[in-house]
Amino acid sequence: VQLQASGGGLVQAGDSLRLSCAASGRTFSSSIVGWFRQASGKEREFVAGMRGSGGTTVYAGSVKGRFTISEDNAKNTVYLQMNSLKPEDTAVYFCALRDSSIWIPSNKLEYVYWGQGTQVTVSS
Repeated sequence: VQLQASGGGLVQAGDSLRLSCAASGRTFSSSIVGWFRQASGKEREFVAGMRGSGGTTVYAGSVKGRFTISEDNAKNTVYLQMNSLKPEDTAVYFCALRDSSIWIPSNKLEYVYWGQGTQVTVSS
């Protein structure tokens, strides 16, 4: 299983970005997909998660209402739409995958497969 995250960049506060996570070797429909981020010098933290094909989503409180996770099954790709970006959103963003389950875990240790990360930098 390989995950390829892309879409990061340098933007100004208030701007939007859409991150993509493309999977090979596994379909999202049978998985839980999570987006995490890691700012310099900080722990990797949960941002958003989705159960494939079920539509159930969860968000960290810091991004709820600004970020949206979604999937395109035809492309086997999951997206993270990020609106109203803030400087504190600056981090390397990772997508991760695990077997489907009743709950969508926020603990990074629950995820098995990881993408390589994409840098998001928000200037003030």
